[in-house]
Amino acid sequence: MTDARFTVEGGAALVLEGRGTAPAVELVGARAHVDGIVETRGDGWIATVPLRASRWGGPELPLPSGAYTLRMDGTATQANALAVELLGTLRASLDGSTVQIGPPIDPAYDSGEGQGALEVRYAGRPPGGLENAVFFESFYGRNASCNPLAIDREIAKQAPGATRYWSVVDLSVEVPEGAVPVVEGSPEWWRARGASRLLVVNDWLRRRFVRRSGQIVLQTWHGTPLKRLALHRPGFDPRRALAVIRESRRWNVLIAQNPYAARILSKAYAFLSRPIWVEGYPRNDVLVTGDGSATRAALGIGDHERVILYAPTWRDDRTEMVDFVDPAQLAAQTDAVVLVRGHSRTLLPGRDAAGARVIDVTAFPDTAQLLLVADALVTDYSSVMFDFSVTGKPMFFLVPDMEHYRGELRGFYFDLVAHAPGPVVRSQDELVAALSDTDPSAYADRYDEWREKFNPRDDGHAAQRVVARILDQHMIAR
Repeated sequence: MTDARFTVEGGAALVLEGRGTAPAVELVGARAHVDGIVETRGDGWIATVPLRASRWGGPELPLPSGAYTLRMDGTATQANALAVELLGTLRASLDGSTVQIGPPIDPAYDSGEGQGALEVRYAGRPPGGLENAVFFESFYGRNASCNPLAIDREIAKQAPGATRYWSVVDLSVEVPEGAVPVVEGSPEWWRARGASRLLVVNDWLRRRFVRRSGQIVLQTWHGTPLKRLALHRPGFDPRRALAVIRESRRWNVLIAQNPYAARILSKAYAFLSRPIWVEGYPRNDVLVTGDGSATRAALGIGDHERVILYAPTWRDDRTEMVDFVDPAQLAAQTDAVVLVRGHSRTLLPGRDAAGARVIDVTAFPDTAQLLLVADALVTDYSSVMFDFSVTGKPMFFLVPDMEHYRGELRGFYFDLVAHAPGPVVRSQDELVAALSDTDPSAYADRYDEWREKFNPRDDGHAAQRVVARILDQHMIAR
């Protein structure tokens, strides 16, 4: 007989009690796993499974939202069904062998009716009353990263009097020191979004958005485009076009990495008469100023080990990361540590890649730190190519589905094969050969031309320039 509860001194935990021989207990999710601590007591046992974890050497935080399987000695187990709300950090329920974890939102608001009431309150707030605050959101709150993170760090230095709110999907997302996490959909989230003088986002604003007088939206976007975006995507869809135009009208300022991206983004999002700041990408400052040693240590990679980062983009016709590479085989073939980085859109679907000398870093919070530690990048059509070139390190383009992607899914703004600053290959065998035999000098001229076009402002000071403009234009106060 097994009993279960969710409260334990020191924090939220799944506590199981039973009789007989003490089993090994674990809680297994798609991208998180925790082991239980099992103690023998009299003729029975008690197992405590923390509903929190530390990853990559960071602080202990509540587990990411999602479904987890409770296992004892490697098999799924049945336990009494409980539903316990732990609203300080998360919500959890147990049904058979499945533990469902959700964000700490009061059930009164976690419904269509509840969210509707909060939206009405948000939209109907009287004018005035804006705080000297910044509301940050990166990749729909799945992490605190990218350009918003770099801008946050610079605002913390130059404008310490400004409050910094971070929109997060749940409290498993680590926010920068001194920032205030607000869980999406909570009353606090709606209030912070409506009260902040400046919103800094790197993707579309979700849910209802009503700009209050004096409120500014700074759209940083999240990459220089190779693939066609928004109004330029293949096939005209009037509903999509309307959504794109409605979205871009919410933005006051757009950041572009380079003049090429500024031209593309202004047309793709019909952002033709408002300011575009071409200052380089703040997220790339660390590629000039950082050394990567702390990230290597966090990932458990030795100082002299070769690191290959595999970072493909997402596909419009699938939810999980592409499987064009066998990462364990690639690690063995190249005698390297292989980091596997799925796109942010593939964070929730799928499971972590595994194998000898393979580290799945899809859930690692900041891609820029991974670019720092990588000795070589393998990608396809991802905008990460325009960031990694800041480092000057070798790039390889694995594109077995190029005809389908270019001709049917998205289309390109330029001929990748003609301009790629590294080998373009169609299979893992070709990739391994290129990784082993390519002389970097063969691509030196292309690489120089690439960096001149795409990285002229990526000099390590982009965040300083962006925040200086924010302050000069009185978007926030110091």
